[in-house]
Amino acid sequence: MRQQTNPVRYVAVGDSFTEGVGGVPVGDHVRGWADLVADGLAMHHGQIEYANLAIRGRLLAPIATGQMDAALALDPLPTLLTFNGGGNDMLRRGIEPAQLIEMTRVAVRRCLDAGVEVVLLAGADPSGGLPFGETIRARGELLTTETATLADEAGVTFVDLFHDTELRRPEYWSDDRLHLNPVGHQRVAAALLRALGVHTVPIPERPAAPITRGRAVEDLRFVRTHLTPWVIRRLRGRSSGDARSAKHPAWITVDTASVG
Repeated sequence: MRQQTNPVRYVAVGDSFTEGVGGVPVGDHVRGWADLVADGLAMHHGQIEYANLAIRGRLLAPIATGQMDAALALDPLPTLLTFNGGGNDMLRRGIEPAQLIEMTRVAVRRCLDAGVEVVLLAGADPSGGLPFGETIRARGELLTTETATLADEAGVTFVDLFHDTELRRPEYWSDDRLHLNPVGHQRVAAALLRALGVHTVPIPERPAAPITRGRAVEDLRFVRTHLTPWVIRRLRGRSSGDARSAKHPAWITVDTASVG
């Protein structure tokens, strides 16, 4: 992380991972890792400005275009931007990894040209609990490798959560097996902050293993409660993010008094 001077202005773009789905509910929103990163930066710097433009269900293309447009239109300009996307693309047929990487490359270049520090994240690996998990993991491996290469070439920070084997454990995941739970979000926040040289959010201890009624029963409940509704939305051409807007589309102040 290059030396950030006050005021730090941090904006997050992405999908449900960055929006914080699976995190702690607060009113109509959820608090996830990006919110915890904002808290951690505020504890380190005293006060920051924070915006979160992520919306669940978004593919990488609208993240790399529309959300990036909005991020770079913020006034004043961000000093730090975190970028993650592609998780929803990985779940679809006909994925084109080269196109995803090129869109990411353009987004990174836009940030650097504007003087905005950018951090790329490879999201946590959900494949262990999902149907067709081997296919999803193979796609994730490819995207993570290519993103790491891109980050190295561009000289930007890269946080690889996909290969965090601890984070693959079911104790860090929500019942839907696709989104992290609050402890998983805290682990992500701690990893990202450490990559920035900030140690204000502790790495959480592993939660107790959830009490289950047997794998077959849990799989049936997962299919009925989570997988079937997702498939129905896909067949109807709908997304969990339809009609949703960003939870923090403009700068909000985060300081030590408001943390938590």
